[in-house]
Amino acid sequence: MERKMRCAICGISHETNSFSTLRTQLDDFHVMRGEEIKLGEFWNSFENIEWIPLLLAGASPHGLVSKDAYISMRDEIIQRLRDISPVDGIYMRLHGVMEVEDIGDGESDLVNSIREVVGLDIPITASLDLHGNIAPKFAELTNALTALRTAPHVDGSPTERRAINHLVKCLTDGTRPVNILIKIPLLLPGEFAVTEVEPARSLYSRLHDIESEKGILDASILIGCAWTDSPYTTVSVIVVADGYDQKEKALEQANSLARDIWMRRAEFGPDVEMPSVDDAVRKAIESKEHPFFISDSGDNVTAGGAGDIPIILEKLLSLNVKDAVIAGLSDLEGVNLCIQAGVGSKITISLGGKLDKINGYPLDVTGVVEYIESPSLAVLKVDGVKIILTSDRRAFTNPQNFKRANIDPLEQKIIVVKLGYLFAELRPIAKKSVMALSPGFTNLIMDQLPFKNVIRPIYPLDHDFEWIPLE
Repeated sequence: MERKMRCAICGISHETNSFSTLRTQLDDFHVMRGEEIKLGEFWNSFENIEWIPLLLAGASPHGLVSKDAYISMRDEIIQRLRDISPVDGIYMRLHGVMEVEDIGDGESDLVNSIREVVGLDIPITASLDLHGNIAPKFAELTNALTALRTAPHVDGSPTERRAINHLVKCLTDGTRPVNILIKIPLLLPGEFAVTEVEPARSLYSRLHDIESEKGILDASILIGCAWTDSPYTTVSVIVVADGYDQKEKALEQANSLARDIWMRRAEFGPDVEMPSVDDAVRKAIESKEHPFFISDSGDNVTAGGAGDIPIILEKLLSLNVKDAVIAGLSDLEGVNLCIQAGVGSKITISLGGKLDKINGYPLDVTGVVEYIESPSLAVLKVDGVKIILTSDRRAFTNPQNFKRANIDPLEQKIIVVKLGYLFAELRPIAKKSVMALSPGFTNLIMDQLPFKNVIRPIYPLDHDFEWIPLE
């Protein structure tokens, strides 16, 4: 009977905002071990492969990952790998922009630690977020990288399966793919590269054509994460050669795509208006189309914002705006005070400014507790504004999130969300939307951020320079 190939599954996924003063601790990660990783029929569809789950961990976008938290998870993966070795291959589920205190690029450190156990000959493939900042060392130590192709993201499962299928191909064909990585000196916030909007739409459509070339296994464009201040923070192109003998073809395709991205760099931008906070609120008040969504883009929790800056709330209250919702405001103390007071109680409370003390400040308000979902959520109505308070840094990305707060988004006039671009399930709901240029850890005005580690020159921080990819 033919021996089954033995493949390990592991990964630590995190989108790190290094401008945040907060830290991502071990308790912030959702960690899965063993068989819970393999739930679903997909893993049983490979007759000749035994999948061995080690550890998968993921946390919401946040500040630097604490060194202790990372080392704890990394060392557990390595020990589990040692315990089950030898293996024939490894699939990794990663993000691509994990920065660790005192270590730096987490993906490079993790895969290097794995290589120390399994050697350089065992194939390793990985699935990535398209907002990953890719280090050359990480690309060199893996065989095939593939990234999401949609922003807002709707292709998580297909991307993971593509990486897994690449690994299976390595095992069945005996090939060893090679990643060709091109780093483009271009800094883009994710909100400037919605994949259904030009120029991202046509650039991403090229990936399928590139992959159809003989000798090419995969192609990806990674927009990167502009709020991770590292030497690897750029837009990247990865083309995977289906073997060492196809490197030149992959390099040619990668250079061609990188040149096109660079030539169109000035075309990238948001898919909605980006007014100031004052103008965003004014537009919402004057609009006859509802619900009107305002993205509090500088305090975007899906990119590592603190989620507790009350600047737009303060503006709505100052103008005595009726029928508005703040979704949400992170304030554990505020949630607890609402729970203690009870539904129907009138309380005076200081909201916000507890996490982001650089860009935010507390705002004193008096309101009535309208709803409680103990212990993590409360709705406080202040004049005409409903404020959804959360005990954690929570993103309201779909209608179900609102319904947990007993609010129907379709019935609201103005909705403020701590997001950048609207996620896929909110887009059909929003009759009109803008991204307010608000302050915070996810400030969309790049030259207002204190970059120290990106490699200069880089557009748009610098303009007067030429770039061509290395041949």
